[in-house]
Amino acid sequence: MNKRHGAEAVHGLGGGTVSTKSQKNLEKAEELCRKNRPSDAVPPLLRAIKDEQNLDAWIQMAFMCDRNKAVEILEMAESTGRMLMQTTLGSDAFADDGPHVGKFWDILAARPYMRVLQAQVRMYFETKNYTRSAETIIEMMRLCPGDNMGQRDWLGSLLLRLHRDADALHFAQVWINASEGGGMPPLRGGTTFRAPHRDVFSGEREKALSDPVWGPAVHLHNAALAAFRLRGPCPQATQYLRMAARANPHVLVKILGRRSRPDALNMDARAINGPEAAHDYRFLTQDLWTAPQAWAWITGDETVNNELLKICSRPECPALESQATQFKRCAACHQAIYCGKACQKGDWMRHKRECQEHRALKKTIRDFQANNPNTTSIPIYAADLANGTPVVYDGTSFL
Repeated sequence: MNKRHGAEAVHGLGGGTVSTKSQKNLEKAEELCRKNRPSDAVPPLLRAIKDEQNLDAWIQMAFMCDRNKAVEILEMAESTGRMLMQTTLGSDAFADDGPHVGKFWDILAARPYMRVLQAQVRMYFETKNYTRSAETIIEMMRLCPGDNMGQRDWLGSLLLRLHRDADALHFAQVWINASEGGGMPPLRGGTTFRAPHRDVFSGEREKALSDPVWGPAVHLHNAALAAFRLRGPCPQATQYLRMAARANPHVLVKILGRRSRPDALNMDARAINGPEAAHDYRFLTQDLWTAPQAWAWITGDETVNNELLKICSRPECPALESQATQFKRCAACHQAIYCGKACQKGDWMRHKRECQEHRALKKTIRDFQANNPNTTSIPIYAADLANGTPVVYDGTSFL
């Protein structure tokens, strides 16, 4: 939950542990950074940091520095935050048998500390300290098994980088199963690593879990690669690969199309299993898929390659790609795919409405994330339950 849309927007950063003056200085600095004026952001940021409770100010400062300095700043912030948690929550704040572990996101005072850990994950990754990055996520999952910050989408990739293939497969299997349940999150967020199972899904379950609307695409991709690295092109690895290709085809389409690995995360508005999510997954993992053995596997699997070939979006045209990424996407919405300019032009009157609707949805999400007024007719809501009190934001005001 973005701190501008949830309970902290109502009760203040950390549930009010950060002074109003410090919070306003941080907000001013963040806005200046969004406008690409980092030098102007330094004075209000230095004023914000005077309040030791304002860990978010240290995060903002870290991302304005070079990576090595950023790591140093975030490690100081984590140490400070840990002491603040023990002062605020008690000496047993981090004890497994205490009242707080497993509930850190529900405790507003703990959220700034969790954001420091999240920033550390990214900065450790970008400085290639994959061990520390993975360890930090595992700690976050211990403190908040429900993973309100989406770090489970990173951990599998990190475990694969560390050649912990069995752990990566088990972790993916836990969250693939959890995606069906809708109940309690797995113990320690799936980080009580055990031997992965070798089962394959029935046709019905395969179809359900491959659904691009909600299927756990990141975990299906990681499960496929982990199973292959453990046991070669076995039935389980091939099934996971096929499911991954259906759940979010943007990943393997770009890899097989020999697109360059992204050099940064995608910060655009996104929907589940869309091209933005695929971009971030490739940033984390693409080079592992293009390693010689994995590359030979995915390029040689005819069934999976056929899953990725697209038919021209113009209903009257039967043209099918002969190789991934052969056809071009609509430059406006990136959803429709055409074999050539003639089909794109001929299909515009049909495609126009869905193109505009998709762009409106992306704009709504983008404005929501930027805390701008919702100027479209598409309603958007965010719900946050913290300290036992629900907070609902409708994109304009709190209900």
